[in-house]
This record gives sequence, C-alpha cells and structure tokens, in this order.
Amino acid sequence: MFQKILIANRGEIALRVLRACKELGIQTVVVHSTADADAMHVRLADESVCIGPPPSRDSYLNIHQIVAACEITGADAVHPGYGFLSENAKFADILAAHNITFIGPSGDHIRIMGDKIEAKRTAKRLGIPVVPGSDGAVTDQKEARRIAAEIGYPVIIKASAGGGGRGMKVALTEADLEIALQTASTEAGAAFGDDAVYIEKYLEKPRHIEVQVFGDGFGRGVHFGERDCSLQRRHQKVWEEAPSPALNAEERARIGDICAKAIADLGYSGAGTIEFLYENGEFYFIEMNTRLQVEHPVTEAITGIDLVHEQIRVASGGGLSVKQEDIKFNGHAIECRINAEDPRTFTPSPGTITHFHTPGGLGIRVDSGVYSGYKIPPYYDSLIGKLIVHGRNRVECMMRLRRALDEFVVDGIKTTLPLFRDLVGNADIANGEYDIHWLEKYLAKGE
Repeated sequence: MFQKILIANRGEIALRVLRACKELGIQTVVVHSTADADAMHVRLADESVCIGPPPSRDSYLNIHQIVAACEITGADAVHPGYGFLSENAKFADILAAHNITFIGPSGDHIRIMGDKIEAKRTAKRLGIPVVPGSDGAVTDQKEARRIAAEIGYPVIIKASAGGGGRGMKVALTEADLEIALQTASTEAGAAFGDDAVYIEKYLEKPRHIEVQVFGDGFGRGVHFGERDCSLQRRHQKVWEEAPSPALNAEERARIGDICAKAIADLGYSGAGTIEFLYENGEFYFIEMNTRLQVEHPVTEAITGIDLVHEQIRVASGGGLSVKQEDIKFNGHAIECRINAEDPRTFTPSPGTITHFHTPGGLGIRVDSGVYSGYKIPPYYDSLIGKLIVHGRNRVECMMRLRRALDEFVVDGIKTTLPLFRDLVGNADIANGEYDIHWLEKYLAKGE
C-alpha cells in the first residue's frame, strides 16, 4: 500500500479522495493555487503545496509543478480526481518515469480512449455495440454525404478529440451537412487543437446510460452496474441515478457483462466508465472515461463499495477486492449536482457563501468542500457540491430527495437548488420518463 498520496485536484473531489486516504491510513498531500489557500481540502490535508496562481494552466494543469511537489513531499502516488490532468496520458507517463504511481490506467489506455475515433474502433473490436457511422475521421464533403446517406439522416458530427459538447453539430438533412461539418471542425480545432471530426447516426430520443467498470490490469474485470445520466443541459450532466429507470434486469446484466469482459480483454487497470446512448432496447457506445466520474457516489450507494478505496487498492498492486458475484445492488440512488449558477440562465455566480447548511438523515450524503464564509473563486468549474440520496426503491428515494432539497440552504450566491426542487415535483421525472433532450425542452418552456 502507498505511504503518501498527492491529490492533484481541488474542491469536493479533492476532499473525497482525502477522506478515503485517511480511512486507509495513508498520508495526504494536496496541491493548490493561491485562490484555494483557504479550501477545506487544504485545511484537512497532512501537507499542502502551493503550485501557482489562480489560472488552471499555471497551477492545476502545471505538470512540472505537481511532479516537483511529489518529490519535495516524498509522495509515492498521485490521485488525479476528475477533470484537470485525470485523462492526460503525458502526465501518467511522466509520473511513471519518476517512479510515482498514477492512480488510474496506463498512458496507452488513456490515449486510446481519449481519441474518440480510436476508442470507437477499440470498442467494436472488444464486442461493445457502437453507433453506426464513419470508421474514422471524415475529411471532405463528398465522403460525408456518402456516409450520411448510408446510415440515414439525421446525423451528428463530433470532434475526435472532443468532449463536453464542443465540436458537436447535428445535420437533419443533406442541406445541413456542409455547414455542420465545417462548424464542428472549426470548433474542434479551436477547443482541442485537433480539427478531426467523424459522423454518427443521430438518435432522436435516447437515454444516456453509463456502466461503471474496474480492471485489475491482469486480465480481470468487473462492472458495478449502470447509471442513468440522461438529464443534461448542453451535454453537461445535471442529475444522475442508479439503477436506470429505463432498463430491465436482463438488459442490465447483458450490457454489464459485455463491458466487464471488454475491460478484462483490454487488460485495463483501475476505474473507468463506458458510456452509451440507449434507444428502443439497444445500446450504442459513445465513449469511455478513463477516470473516476463526478457521479460515482450513486454507484457507491447501491453497491456499498468505496470506489476510491478500490482505485487505490488496484493501483498499489493489490488487485480487485471483489469478484462479480460479490457485487450486489441495493435500492435506488440519485445525485443532484449543486452548481454556483443561476438556476435558469446557468450564469456562474461566484462570491461569498454567507450561510451553508446541508441536509441530514438516513440515506443522505453531501459531497462538498465549501462552508459558511467560503469565497467561491471565479476561475474554476461552478460545481460546489453534490447531494446524493439513497432509498430502498425509487419512490422512497424521490421522497427522501424532496425532503433533503427543502433542508439544503446556501445563502449569498445563486445556486441550482431551485431547479432541482422543481424537477423533483415533475410528473415525467417522478415516472422516470425522460431522455437526453428532456431538460433543455423543459427549460425552454420556462416551466
């Protein structure tokens, strides 16, 4: 087991990882920018190192400063959390060159799954169902028209190196294709430094289903069930739940087994999430995230297994602590992402939190690094906390969520709490009848 882990992140995920380390008796080091000097994870860590000014490129994305912090403090492993350097293959390679363990997959696996075209090819080879579309990057209009005609309109153009909805355009007809291709390619080049794009069939009313997987790096793989992340705005997840209200037991077992086998065959090490669009009983691979997900707590709630403990165990060479038959699913869990944003316009709302009170009681978990008097800096993601609720079934979970949202108080800034109070009372949400377009339509109507 590791002696000292450096946590290369900030906010609630840095605190989440820190708590896991403390439970395992592992010393902790956190890095922080000058803007985060008073953050909760900095206060609670055994050691902290300031690595630069507020901009991420000068601090949390500064690989050399983070490696130097490891060497100064004697950290023998780095947990990247999510975002920032968590899916940076170069970072994993540099750590390995310095004999520091990256708590995550190999640089090669990060590279494969970070390239959307190569990831799709790999998924297909591993027996994972994929969306019909181009086999590689599409380079000209003639080729794009041929592929689109073969798979049928509507189609979606996606950035090969993309994510977060950037470099994505839908073409409903052939007349839309040229501008969609050009716009997506331009956006991709500006956002990712790579203008390569590819074409896929556009599914009109799909669910977003993702499967939590783990590999031990030696040919063993397991899955921890699925999460439904269909409530999204501009391709950003807002509400996640497990298990999905849309799947039956047979579908759940089928896709889980496919993913676990693929991870084993790949020789993958650590946590990963294989994401799908699901429509009319069929799953279509979107991408694989080679890291811990923001929404991992809902999986922990229904399995009772600490996924960060599992990450650390696997990275230290201890292998998986469970076999597939040991993983049981209990009840239902929902996570709401609480952002420092206007609940309707989603404009960021940095500032000082004058009062912060979290809900409590059976089945309630709040992952947050903020507190009364904390000043939210304007430089980073607006996520300030996650409310995770667990119940014996979805009905009980929704009842408990409604009560927890009523208890949650954040004063001094605007947050998305009012949005969730509206959603929990909506009939479609109560019945689990929504797709990836539902939330944007709901917001457009101003309900």
